[in-house]
Amino acid sequence: MRLIPSIPGYRTLDRYILKKFLMTYVFGLLMMSIIIVVFDYVERVDDFTEMHAPVDAIIFDYYLNFIPHLVNQFSALFTFISVIFFTSKLAMQTEIVAILSGGVSFRRLMWPYMLGAGIIALASLCLSLWIIPEGQKDSVAFQAKYFKGNQLIDYQEHVYRQLEPGTFAYVRGYSPDLERVPFFAIERYEGSDMVEVLNAASATFDEESGRWTAPRYVIYTRGEDGTLGYEQFRNLDTLINLDARELVGTKGLVKTLTFEELNDFLAQQRSKGSDDLFLIEVERHTRFSYPFSTFILTLIGVAIASRKVRGGMGMHIGMGITLCFTYIMLGRVFEQIALGGTVPPWLGVWLPNIIFAIIALYVYIKAPK
Repeated sequence: MRLIPSIPGYRTLDRYILKKFLMTYVFGLLMMSIIIVVFDYVERVDDFTEMHAPVDAIIFDYYLNFIPHLVNQFSALFTFISVIFFTSKLAMQTEIVAILSGGVSFRRLMWPYMLGAGIIALASLCLSLWIIPEGQKDSVAFQAKYFKGNQLIDYQEHVYRQLEPGTFAYVRGYSPDLERVPFFAIERYEGSDMVEVLNAASATFDEESGRWTAPRYVIYTRGEDGTLGYEQFRNLDTLINLDARELVGTKGLVKTLTFEELNDFLAQQRSKGSDDLFLIEVERHTRFSYPFSTFILTLIGVAIASRKVRGGMGMHIGMGITLCFTYIMLGRVFEQIALGGTVPPWLGVWLPNIIFAIIALYVYIKAPK
């Protein structure tokens, strides 16, 4: 018993179009993924051999996490190409004309396409919000261990973070392998005046407890007369609002955070007045805007390819690929503008979708009815 035909308004024609759409999309992505994985393996095989990477780690930690990222990255492009390809074939064989002449409106014809786009967009959204970030954690660890000269997680040499209003931490030279820093300081201010500083050498961070420890530390205190006094202590053990994630370059870190973790991290950094808020917000909006573009590109693809034109399928595919790469280019340009703070992050990320939604509306109006 089939479940899909039980959807209200679902017909044989819808089943035919949806099947063609999804099969073309899956086949194109599968072929592309196989080709890229083969080329990637040929490029990396020397690293795998020299670094003695286990076969199971190569398959499960690297490639099984690499493929979802690859699929999601090219999803919108192959959605567009799939729609252009098989809709153009329908148009060249005058099937579109027959469907419209049979009393099916162009709006009704869009229903199976939008259903297919919804399935693809939902899968892409799940990949973006949860599956890919979880996989990136294992993939990054694998690449750091077995790729020569690879540094996906870039720990910053000097980190200065606000812990709370008036209190700041400075960390220098964090080593992720030892979970240790050669120098660690906590500064407390009243207004613009520094009133207390804690300095510790060879401080260690415990990820499980979130505590910082050090064998020795010094506290400098400014007295009411402005003089600076100090006291030496042993065995520092303190819990502060700073963890090892904040010692990482934010650009690499946000790719490994699930949606809930990303929201928590954004709230944490906003409370500290971080300089990386634009980067985090751009990443958060991108995870929604890219899947949503599936609907826009599908509408454009159907509207363009459903018209029988001189030049046939080649003309349709050429126009489609040009539009799709224009969308991708605009996305990258406006993303960089948003990262620079020139425009709000949400506007920079969603502007390509807004522009192409207007284009989609125009070509939809001009499409054969």
